Amino acid sequence: MNILTVDSLTKAYGERKVFDNASFFLQEGEKAGIIGINGTGKSTLLKIIAGIESPDSGSVIVANNYTMKYLPQTPYFEPGITVLEAVVKDNRTEENQWTIESDAKAMLDRLGVNNYDEICDHLSGGQRKRLSLVSALLANADILLLDEPTNHLDVEMSSWLEDQLRNYRGSIIMITHDRYFLDSVANRIIEIDKGSIYSYQENYSGFLEKKALREDIADASERKRQSILRVELEWVKRGARARTTKQKARLERYEEMKNEAAPVKDQRVEMGSVSSRLGRTTIVLENISKTYDGKTLFKNFTYSFGKNDRLGIVGKNGCGKSTLLKIMMGELLPDEGSVLIGPTVKIGYFEQEIKNMDPEQRVIDYIRDEAEFVETEDGKISAARLLERFLFKGEDQYGLIGKLSGGEKRRLFLCRVLMSAPNVLVLDEPTNDLDITTLTVLEDYLDIFSGIVIAVSHDRYFLDRVVRRIFAFDGSTKLMQSEGGYTDYENRIKAKELLEKESNQNNHSMEETKSKTGKVRLGEKKLKFTYAEQKEYDTIEADISKLEERIEEIDKEMLNCTSDFVALQKLTDEKEELNNILAEKMDRWMYLEDLAARIEEQNKK
Repeated sequence: MNILTVDSLTKAYGERKVFDNASFFLQEGEKAGIIGINGTGKSTLLKIIAGIESPDSGSVIVANNYTMKYLPQTPYFEPGITVLEAVVKDNRTEENQWTIESDAKAMLDRLGVNNYDEICDHLSGGQRKRLSLVSALLANADILLLDEPTNHLDVEMSSWLEDQLRNYRGSIIMITHDRYFLDSVANRIIEIDKGSIYSYQENYSGFLEKKALREDIADASERKRQSILRVELEWVKRGARARTTKQKARLERYEEMKNEAAPVKDQRVEMGSVSSRLGRTTIVLENISKTYDGKTLFKNFTYSFGKNDRLGIVGKNGCGKSTLLKIMMGELLPDEGSVLIGPTVKIGYFEQEIKNMDPEQRVIDYIRDEAEFVETEDGKISAARLLERFLFKGEDQYGLIGKLSGGEKRRLFLCRVLMSAPNVLVLDEPTNDLDITTLTVLEDYLDIFSGIVIAVSHDRYFLDRVVRRIFAFDGSTKLMQSEGGYTDYENRIKAKELLEKESNQNNHSMEETKSKTGKVRLGEKKLKFTYAEQKEYDTIEADISKLEERIEEIDKEMLNCTSDFVALQKLTDEKEELNNILAEKMDRWMYLEDLAARIEEQNKK
């Protein structure tokens, strides 16, 4: 059943047209994700559907007796209202009056808001967003409209929200840039592209395939049009006389075809690598510890960064991730231990909160305040050219910052960070408010970035795509190290939990046998490393790091000898051999890690 129809929608702000005769519909039970480059009108569309804004023309038709609930990017609560009052105030009914408070508290607990009597005025922006999310879920509306619901949620919270939305009985329209979230929850993708709306009955992976097919068809049609135009142009040049009706019609068709607009290609954030030379000494952390408000965040953490490290830091909100970043950058001192930052280290910090961005300043002046020109691997480029690569066209560069959307401001801020030519990129929640197009190209850029990347993120897709090592805050004061991306880390956690479950079951069975026979069953052997295994376990991570560094060096050497086929073949053979050794080392490392975890669990008993 069709429950929502957006029909022939047109909306413009001044000369800028956001939608041009755009239409789509939503079926009962569908969960749709809205995607598009920042500034294309995603939030505007949601507000029009919610009735908060009006279109210039067109209509939004909702089925009779269907209710909607809207979650804005920046929620508002009445001054002086408490947390619990804020989430139940508009959602209490005769049917739920005895259960709504307990339901609200359970959801608030899962989202890390535990003081129900706290005044909302005292909460951070992230906490207020989570309150608004709970209020939206409690409404049990027929259609949920969610603007960036995963912002300010850690991975555990995002997973919980995925389950909530997958099982939600109503329909959902949401704006999110979390690609794993879209794949898991959405069964329709609504793409806003150059004023038009394209609707695909797919999740995110299916959308990518269908969009590629649509663009291929458009390209084929354009090639056919150009071919016909060439033939018709030759006919016109021969001096065809427009005497007959057929000749006149042919000339008219030629003029009409000539005036058709070609398909507009997506702009891309294309970047050459921007960085400065990094010396031998990078960043060295030696036994650092930090306590905040009586809580020890981490203790005796030691790490020395390699020149091309790709490091991800994960953990629940408030566990100390941003604090660790600031200590790494030298902005905050540890309580114990030392931090050595090499003399050639130049840090670019892409932080969560954008500071000192004057709404009355022009976009190009904001970048020029950092530098007029920057060196890239493609040569020297100007601030204006870099802005173009970040999707800011000529006229946009002279617009005021205050007129940009939240996502456009984040994109502009990222541009300024790179304009400083850092060799260490520190990214604190880089995926917040960045559109998928910008994220994709940022990830491609980080592949070629010749420096260190340190990222705090809850975006699982981004972590899988970018990082090669994870440090996780797991509730203890010791950070857990895991090789690979986030999925590798998650799989190890699941494997560890499974081993613990099996161990507990075995212990329970052993206790039962002991109570019946008065002795432990024969055959129970105490786990321990052999001498060779212990020696291998102590050095295997360093061996893996050396292999990864050598493979990276080979990749660079291969770029410099593309015309020397003998040397290129030799490097290719070496790389293939090293990749095989690395795969074996990783398998062996996973076995030793699992064995070490089981030995540790055994020794605790």
